[in-house]
Amino acid sequence: MRHNRVINHLGRTSSHRKAMLSNMATSLILHKRITTTTAKAKALRTFVEPLITKSKEDSTHSRRIVFSYLKDKAAVAELFREVSPKIAERPGGYTRILKIGNRIGDNADMCIMELVDYNEAMLGGDAAKTKTTRRRRAPKKKEEAVAETKAPKAAKVKPESKEKPVDKTEDAAGESLTEEK
Repeated sequence: MRHNRVINHLGRTSSHRKAMLSNMATSLILHKRITTTTAKAKALRTFVEPLITKSKEDSTHSRRIVFSYLKDKAAVAELFREVSPKIAERPGGYTRILKIGNRIGDNADMCIMELVDYNEAMLGGDAAKTKTTRRRRAPKKKEEAVAETKAPKAAKVKPESKEKPVDKTEDAAGESLTEEK
């Protein structure tokens, strides 16, 4: 029985699992969104959320603790400079898991994991406000629509004049011999 066993080992040794979660947490902090399996995302959430909580207090001690988990200077700097001011007033729940279906190769349940405060579409920021009202155009006449589909604009031909063409022939000297009737 698995009573009170809450850690998903993900079929890996403990050193491999710690390294994988550290790399995934680094990618999540740097890119703000990653695509992974649902099982890994749930394990990553329990790994990264305490680190984000620790980053709310910017001290040397908390930076060293976070660095001992992440092992990447750029990720630690990004976490303390960019991420922590945005989530300062949030009491928890810094990540969101969005399920996207199954992977083609092995049918694994896939998801997108992202930091909550960095999704502008869900926040209703400037990207959501750019939608304009749509207006309907007046419908074209049937004859014009049919003519445009049959003859492209570049291939339109001018209507011919109604005058009769004159039959001109030239002799070897270049003089024109016209038949007059």
